[in-house]
Amino acid sequence: MSANGAGRIDARFAALAEEGRAGLVTYVMAGDPNYELSREILLGLPEAGADFIEFGMPFTDPMADGPTIQTAGQRSLKAGTTLKKTLALVRELRERDDATPVVLMGYYNPIYSYGNEAFLKDARDAGVDALIIVDLPPEEDGELCLPALDAGLNWIRLATPTTDDKRLPQVLMNTSGFVYYVAIAGITGAAGAATADTKAAVERLKRHTDLPVAVGFGIKTPDDAADVARVADAAVVGSAFCQEVADGFTADGSPSQACVDGVLDLTRALAKGVREARS
Repeated sequence: MSANGAGRIDARFAALAEEGRAGLVTYVMAGDPNYELSREILLGLPEAGADFIEFGMPFTDPMADGPTIQTAGQRSLKAGTTLKKTLALVRELRERDDATPVVLMGYYNPIYSYGNEAFLKDARDAGVDALIIVDLPPEEDGELCLPALDAGLNWIRLATPTTDDKRLPQVLMNTSGFVYYVAIAGITGAAGAATADTKAAVERLKRHTDLPVAVGFGIKTPDDAADVARVADAAVVGSAFCQEVADGFTADGSPSQACVDGVLDLTRALAKGVREARS
């Protein structure tokens, strides 16, 4: 029996624990480079080795994202991606795959414009499992976090190297699914943290929560992913995939099948690194 709703995340981490390994979380931008190729990428990720999919919701002012993901969002918006089309892509995935957890990651403004109640219903109906909304702090939980939890969606929060022990309980209070540890103080795509620092940070988080800990920011290669997989419950890779899409454009500036192939080839390599990390 497949797990539905937010239960997919718990089920996947339970399965990973039985296998004795960490998971791979792949971040790709919805609609990048266009709807059709984005669909191919999304549908191909689970078979290529993605254990979880983070699906970026494009936004005009992505304050936490580095230039690679910002550019991916711009390509997506230029191609006509909307929140409705993002959810349509998730529905297409669910027609083939009812097990791989999907986390929508982005900013509050597009959701607010869509309408909170309508968005939560449509996201749940499409097969979304969780949200990461980076510009809504714990002090604003009544705005979207608590309604999302009531709707059966996990609410995943970011913890950073600057999240001290006084702040951490607030960050974890309504967090569910997993904790996303940002291994560096900065934007996406920057250099990664040392493994020893990441290990110490994961151990500190584990003293405060029983939730799995996924580590992201700065992970680009199979070796990077393997290093994280040895100390955390999952490794998150994002900017490297967006760069693969960018590299797949032709000389005349058109997206091509190489956008898809690059993402899926990198997924296979990263998945191999993660799977072999504890062997």
